Amino acid sequence: MTTTAATASSSHHLSPAFPGRAPWGTAGKLRAWQQGAMERYIQEQPRDFLAVATPGAGKTTFALTLASWLLHHHVVQQVTVVAPTEHLKKQWAEAAARIGIKLDPEYSAGPLSKEYQGVAVTYAGVGVRPMLHRNRSEQRKTLVILDEIHHAGDSKSWGEACLEAFEPATRRLALTGTPFRSDTNPIPFVTYEEGNDGIRRSSADYTYGYGSALGDGVVRPVIFLSYSGNMRWRTKAGDEIAARLGEPMTKDAISQAWRTALDPRGEWMPSVLRAADQRLTEVRKGIPDAGALVIASDQESARAYAKLIRDITGTKATLVLSDDTGASNRIDDFAASEDRWMVAVRMVSEGVDVPRLAVGVYATTISTPLFFAQAVGRFVRSRRRGETASVFLPTVPDLLGFANEMEVERDHVLDKPKKEGEEDPYAESEKEMDEANKEQDEDTGEQEQFSFEALESEAVFDRVLYDGAEFGMQAHPGSAEEQDYLGIPGLLEPDQVQMLLQKRQARQIAHSRKKPAEEADLLELPAERRPVVSHKEMLELRKQLNTMVGAYVHQSGKPHGVIHTELRRVCGGPPSAEATAGQLRQRIAKVQEWATRMR
Repeated sequence: MTTTAATASSSHHLSPAFPGRAPWGTAGKLRAWQQGAMERYIQEQPRDFLAVATPGAGKTTFALTLASWLLHHHVVQQVTVVAPTEHLKKQWAEAAARIGIKLDPEYSAGPLSKEYQGVAVTYAGVGVRPMLHRNRSEQRKTLVILDEIHHAGDSKSWGEACLEAFEPATRRLALTGTPFRSDTNPIPFVTYEEGNDGIRRSSADYTYGYGSALGDGVVRPVIFLSYSGNMRWRTKAGDEIAARLGEPMTKDAISQAWRTALDPRGEWMPSVLRAADQRLTEVRKGIPDAGALVIASDQESARAYAKLIRDITGTKATLVLSDDTGASNRIDDFAASEDRWMVAVRMVSEGVDVPRLAVGVYATTISTPLFFAQAVGRFVRSRRRGETASVFLPTVPDLLGFANEMEVERDHVLDKPKKEGEEDPYAESEKEMDEANKEQDEDTGEQEQFSFEALESEAVFDRVLYDGAEFGMQAHPGSAEEQDYLGIPGLLEPDQVQMLLQKRQARQIAHSRKKPAEEADLLELPAERRPVVSHKEMLELRKQLNTMVGAYVHQSGKPHGVIHTELRRVCGGPPSAEATAGQLRQRIAKVQEWATRMR
C-alpha cells in the first residue's frame, strides 16, 4: 500500500460518529502537520515514535487517527493511553469514543470487558501496578500512547514503571507539547542523540512548533501584558523592605516582591484582575464566549482571587481547587458554558482543554519554562483565524524571558555541565517542577520558605510583549495609556497585532513628550529601553565585583572584607548578596577608580 493510499484510508474507516462533537479539535480532515506525521509513521513503521507538537495543535487527533489505522490494519489489537491526570484520562476515552475506539477509563485490574478495545490510565496508576500492564502488553499486540511523556521522568519510580510495563508493547507513540524538563532524568522510549558539544538531547521523529502553528493559523498569537509596581514587605528578620517589581534586585528580593504582588490583600492583584476583566470584555466583542483563567499557587489564594473577581465583576467565578472528580466536572461545566472566569490551582496548567479560554492571569510563583509553557498552552488553541490570546504577568525577569522565547523549540537535555564556581541553575528549577506536578493542592511549604509579611503593593502597567518584541511605556491602572493596550481588538491576524502595538507605543511616546516634566511621575522610557535584569545577570555582576575586589586586594594589601565594607560605606546599600544591579555597578566603578589611582 502506498503512503498516500494508507493515509487516505486512515480517515475512510473511521466510525460514522467521527468527528461528532470532539472536544479537542478532532476533525475528519487532518491538518497538514498531522497528515505529514501520519505519512512519516506509515512509511517508517517504527516501534517508537516521538511527536512534539505545540499545545493546541491537535496531538490527540493525530494519535487517535494513527491508533485507528493500526487497529484497522491489524498491526495492534488493543490500545493503552497513559495520561498525566484523572481528568485527562477521561477526556482521552471520550475523544476516542467519537472515532469508534472504546477505551475503559475506570480500568484497575483483571480481564477487560469485550466491549472495550483498550484502557486509559494515569502515570501514577502505572507506577502502582506496572506488572499488570506488562501482562496486558504481553498477551495482545498493544499500541501504547504516552501523553505528555515528560511526566514519565517525573520520578525514578514512574520512569522505571513505564519501562517495565510497556517494554513488551508492539508500538509506542510518545506525545508532548513541551519536550524539555528541568532535570536530567532520561524519559523512557525517547531517543537521545549526542551533539557536537558532547551534550545528549532528545530527538523527535516529528516536530510541529508554536511558530509553525502560528503561521498556519492553528494557534492564537499571544499578547503578554506585564505589570510592575511598588512592593513593601517585612522579612523574617523583621526588616521592612520596599522595592519596585521589575527593577534590578537579588533573586531572594525578586521572589519576595513577586509574592507580595500576588498577595490578594494588596492592590496589585485587584488592579491586574480588573484590567484582565476589561481585556476579556474587549475580547468577547469578537469572541462572544471567551473565558478567562487565573492560575493560582495555593487554595487560600485561589479562594481570595475568586472573591476579588466577584467583587470586581458582580458575577461568581468557577473555583477549581484540586484534581478530584468534582473539580473535573466543574472544568467540564465551565468549558460548556459562557461564564467569564475560572480560578484554578496549578492543575489546569497542562492538558485540560477549554478552547474558549482567551485571557489568563499568571498568579503563581512557579518559574520553570516547562510549567510556563504548559500554562500559556491553555490559551493558544485557535477555533477560527484571527483569535488572539492575552496573558497578564508580573514583571519578573524569568517570566518575561519565557514570554519572549515562545517560538523557541526546545529539546530535553540530558547533560548539563556545571562550570567551575557557577551556581547550579537547575537545582531550584527541579524543586519547582516537583511542586508544579503535584496533582493535589497540598501544603508546599512555600510559606515557611519565604516567611515574611506582605505589607503593601500597587500595580503599574509596564509593557506588552509580543513575538519577541516589547512595547509600551509605564502607565497607571485606569489611565488612557493602559486602556489603549487593553482595548486591542480580540480578532486580529498576527501581523496586525504587531502593527497595532507599534502604533499604540508611538502614540504613547508622542503624548508623553507633550506633558510637562513635573507631571511625569512614572519612568518615561519605552519598554525596549527598560531591560529587566535576570538572576543570571545579577550573578555575573556579583562575580565581576568579587573579581575586581580580589584584584584590588593584591594591589592595596587590604583584606576582602575591609574593601567590601568600605565600598558599602562610600556607595551605600546592603551587602553584595542583597544589593541591586545598580548598586553593584556603582561599586564596580568605585573599585576601578581606586585601582586606577594607585597605579
